[in-house]
Amino acid sequence: MRVDGQLVEKPYKSSSKKIRRRQKKAGSMQSAVQRLYDVCKDVFADGGAGVVPPPEDVERIRSVLDSLTPADVGLSPNLPFFKKTEYKGPPAVRYLHLYDCPRFSIGIFCLPPTSCIPLHNHPGMTVFSKLLFGSMHIKSYDWVDVPENFNQPLKSGHFQPPGMRLAKLHRDAVFTTPCETSILYPLAGGNMHRFTAVTSCAVLDVLGPPYSDAEGRPCMYYNDFPYASFSGDTDSVPGNGDEYAWLEEKAKPDEFFVLGAKYTGPKIIER
Repeated sequence: MRVDGQLVEKPYKSSSKKIRRRQKKAGSMQSAVQRLYDVCKDVFADGGAGVVPPPEDVERIRSVLDSLTPADVGLSPNLPFFKKTEYKGPPAVRYLHLYDCPRFSIGIFCLPPTSCIPLHNHPGMTVFSKLLFGSMHIKSYDWVDVPENFNQPLKSGHFQPPGMRLAKLHRDAVFTTPCETSILYPLAGGNMHRFTAVTSCAVLDVLGPPYSDAEGRPCMYYNDFPYASFSGDTDSVPGNGDEYAWLEEKAKPDEFFVLGAKYTGPKIIER
């Protein structure tokens, strides 16, 4: 069996060193992305929307991702699509497809400097994001436990603005490699997030399960507004009002587009 991307030997009646050497050699020849696929296939085998893997399985995937390097996926910051161009408008984001099935998907977003993946959600998903190189600003939110159509005062007579939903800030910081894999869950961990490239950077995402319009998991985009923009003050929420925001659903921004690019790293063998 495989735990944390490492080969763990089962007990054998024979203590032959030759057998153990052969097993160790077979494990060392396996690519990092193949180990990632194998672990994800096991972890998400019985998964589905809203199903969060047990903590030990989350750690198995995190362990493989934490050890992943740009070389493991055939990436280099010198590739052309990481360069900032002189064209007007925001730089294009590239997506490298590694694998997808109804249970999970693996892919890499490649962002040139100043490019942005707008604030969006991950309905019913557990998502692992591994920054492979560069610096990226991440801002993320989770929904506050207030019904979407809530029309009663939150506190001190304040009401939820029409078309808005209250969210709490989870993260607002710049991350620079090397850094640990970030994980978000269906109801926690920053389920709605925005990525902005400070420098050229690449982030590998594992989604379990992936987006699916047919199964009611479309990707939704949002505007975010400071809590005081509509509430007048911050006394109506516990703690620091700066930790809260109103999110407004919107269509996919016209200026945001993702172009496919060829993945040239080690191939994943389905099994």
